[in-house]
Amino acid sequence: MNLRDLQYLVALADHRHFGRAAESCFVSQPTLSTQVKKLEVELGAELLERTPRVVLLTAVGEQVVAHARVVLAEADAIRGVARHAHDPRAGELRLGAFPTIAPYLFPHVVPALRARLPDLDLLLAEEKSAILIEQLRTGRLDAAVLALPVDDDTLHTEVLFREDFVLAVPTTHHLAVGDEPLSTAVLAGERVLLLTEGHCLRDQALAICQLAGVEERDGFRATSLETLRNLVAADAGITLLPMLAVRPPVAPSTAITLRTFAPPAPHRDIALVWRRTSVFREVLPEVAQVLRALPADIVSPL
Repeated sequence: MNLRDLQYLVALADHRHFGRAAESCFVSQPTLSTQVKKLEVELGAELLERTPRVVLLTAVGEQVVAHARVVLAEADAIRGVARHAHDPRAGELRLGAFPTIAPYLFPHVVPALRARLPDLDLLLAEEKSAILIEQLRTGRLDAAVLALPVDDDTLHTEVLFREDFVLAVPTTHHLAVGDEPLSTAVLAGERVLLLTEGHCLRDQALAICQLAGVEERDGFRATSLETLRNLVAADAGITLLPMLAVRPPVAPSTAITLRTFAPPAPHRDIALVWRRTSVFREVLPEVAQVLRALPADIVSPL
């Protein structure tokens, strides 16, 4: 058994077609077919059902493919470690971010990261904050963008920026009238739409609401900012949105009016977090510099 044979098998599992699998591996179809057959002989088990139109995995094949994916990923990680040992600015960097910032931050910064660190293979992940912290601790991530505070002495925290919240209301709402910044006091008595449990943005928005005497709208808990945005557009309530989520490349909605808050505006502080022992600890400050280099009208320096 060798890594290449496992790669051929995984390609078959992904493409379910010998020709397309061979093309993805840059080998001929007979070569791929022969090597997978040899793997079956070596293992003493049928891994595939070869039907005229499609390739199907047997139950054993499904299990072998699952293990093969792990083996291939670990092999890639070993290569990354070796590249990083040769050049600290190279290798595979696994960067995570929580769902209410990842799709809005990454489009701004990924091109600049690749330009500044061209030999770094950047892998991006999106998970809730608790999962990101656990993956940092266990080594499945190298760094993560998180909202402060992060209470863990084993992790280094590099502060990036402060991001204000804006109020999103239907265009027919009484708070949609006017341009002056609002006090959070105007929210008293309003019912606000929030995210479901587990999102750090829910906790941040809930804290703001409680200070302002705002009630959460019963029966409405969204799983994403886009759902919140659509609910507001449908006149189902009002919500708080982070500034990155309402600026280009995010398209504005004609059904929603955005109102800013007067200082001190409700906000969240964002940081890049990594293990103090990380092999990327010399490079990650550079990553942080790129992440904080956002337009001044979107975020504020800390």
